[in-house]
Amino acid sequence: MRVLLSKRFSAALRSYAAAAVPFNRRTLTTTTTRQIKCQPSIHASGGGLLSSPWSATQLRGARFSGADVRPGNVIERKGKIYQVVKAQHTTQGRGGSIIQVELRDVDSGSKLNERLRTDEAVEKVFVQEKSMDYLYTDDETGNIVLMDPETYNQVDVPRYLFGESLVFLQDDMKVNVQLYDERAMSATLPSRVTCTVAEAGQSLKGSGTTPYKKVLLDNGVTVQVPSHIKTGDRVLINTSDHSYISRA
Repeated sequence: MRVLLSKRFSAALRSYAAAAVPFNRRTLTTTTTRQIKCQPSIHASGGGLLSSPWSATQLRGARFSGADVRPGNVIERKGKIYQVVKAQHTTQGRGGSIIQVELRDVDSGSKLNERLRTDEAVEKVFVQEKSMDYLYTDDETGNIVLMDPETYNQVDVPRYLFGESLVFLQDDMKVNVQLYDERAMSATLPSRVTCTVAEAGQSLKGSGTTPYKKVLLDNGVTVQVPSHIKTGDRVLINTSDHSYISRA
């Protein structure tokens, strides 16, 4: 009985295959050509590479001009990998325009200042951006341990990559990380965080019409707030410049 069913099943498959649309070389050629034409070129003009920091091919070695260098870019220079911290355009009379950049060595954390010509070729390193969860701070190394919520892989990030915003790092906070070869290039906290006022001082009269005062937050940071803020209030703080935004 089993042999009979097997033969019937095989026959049914052959019958279905024979009834299918015939295959020919022309169909294959046309389909392949159309698919290739639909694929975007990685060399297309219009800044496509610069606008997408992580491509499907994970390109490295693409070059762009010094005039296009922006803070946050990761570049290779003299065999080392740097992140652009600051970039300022200046004009030097007949010498033309230059870009004054502050670079941070991603291996050592040390910084240096260099000048780039606006037409100088710069090699850009493409990085992968991920949102990760803060787990804990390693007591031995001092590194910040983050976890990829999709793969559960953990990444150790040096403290200096967070800059002065590190003081606002909170439990279970989402952190944006730039990775190159599975190594963290930079780490950025949310632009706004909620903090609790631990200690409120006396109001001070400023040059404006609104009185202000300094308060101590629960993370040890002192900020300037409107006079109506009191101890125990929850406030929104800008992590980039430590400024008060509003009540939470």
